[in-house]
Amino acid sequence: MKSNNRKMYTKKRYMIPLILISVIIIARLTLPIFVKKYVNEVLSDIPGYYGHVDDIDISLIRGAYVIHDLYLNKVNADSQVPFLDFKKTDISVEWKSLLKGEIVSEIVMTQPTVIYVFEDQGEETTASNDDWTKVITELVPIDINNLELVDGKIAFVELTAEPTIDLHMDHLNLQATNLRNVIQQERTLPSEIHGAAVSIGGGEFKLDGKMNLVKAIPDMDISFSLENASITAFNDFTNHYANIDFVEGNFNVFSEIAIADGYLKGYIKPLLKDSQLISTKQDDFFNTLWEGFAGFFKFVLKNKGNNTLATKVPIEGDLNNVDSEVWTTITNTIKNGWIKAFKGVVDNDVNFDDVEEEAENQKEQ
Repeated sequence: MKSNNRKMYTKKRYMIPLILISVIIIARLTLPIFVKKYVNEVLSDIPGYYGHVDDIDISLIRGAYVIHDLYLNKVNADSQVPFLDFKKTDISVEWKSLLKGEIVSEIVMTQPTVIYVFEDQGEETTASNDDWTKVITELVPIDINNLELVDGKIAFVELTAEPTIDLHMDHLNLQATNLRNVIQQERTLPSEIHGAAVSIGGGEFKLDGKMNLVKAIPDMDISFSLENASITAFNDFTNHYANIDFVEGNFNVFSEIAIADGYLKGYIKPLLKDSQLISTKQDDFFNTLWEGFAGFFKFVLKNKGNNTLATKVPIEGDLNNVDSEVWTTITNTIKNGWIKAFKGVVDNDVNFDDVEEEAENQKEQ
């Protein structure tokens, strides 16, 4: 009798662990199926859009899941070009923040592509423009602290133009850290963002700055630049909208923007160097008229010392009413042509502390 009891006890002792292991294995095998179903349901709930994911991997040890081939497009889109096309999105718990008592996530997106097709996005819909961004955040169960984009692409495409307009930036690499302010909590702008990409025409794009995204209206102090892009690569765009082509030249843009308590101040400084443009109008009379206008335009606005054509567009105001000062823009254009050439660099004349002080003054008024 005792022998039988001992055998039954031995069987139960091994049976329970085997059952638990079997349950864990079954759960591990079926979990990606349920997560994939959930993600696809989230994507299907976006008003005016439809989306899908092909596959999902689960890593219980890392506390992560990886989404493969996520795409999103508008329901009424004329084209089949996905608005969002993310090849691989790795969403995981940030363990170093967990050690600080904060439960936050980090996301690494490999080869994310955002293509804005003008014809697809042009029609009005009853859905809010940010509906898709709000729903996408539901895919991340906890707040995002660190975000990294690897080898991404952003493009603006107009398919009905002849030829097709395709303005894009490739090889986009971007990193944003401490977005939820887990560390360096004493800093006014605790988060840092750095990015780089290659634009159409082989231009070098750079983005650097600091932010505070915890606030309802984020504070930030950022600068970006685009240097040495061949202007001839933009001919499809300039020809379609202005009937002009460039024979040669480099296109550059420099900008600084600071936001404090909803008050914005900054500038955008476009610069053309060694440029030569022509009209594409076929009519002899209008062609002659255009050449005369273009010649006068370049004579007045082009700096004679370094062969640049540039202006500086100041932007200032609250985020609900951001105004560009037209007359200041015109003055700066003439200034570049006749008084002093704008330097081909970020000017570093937008200071976050000054904008913060101006924001306080606006509150007191």
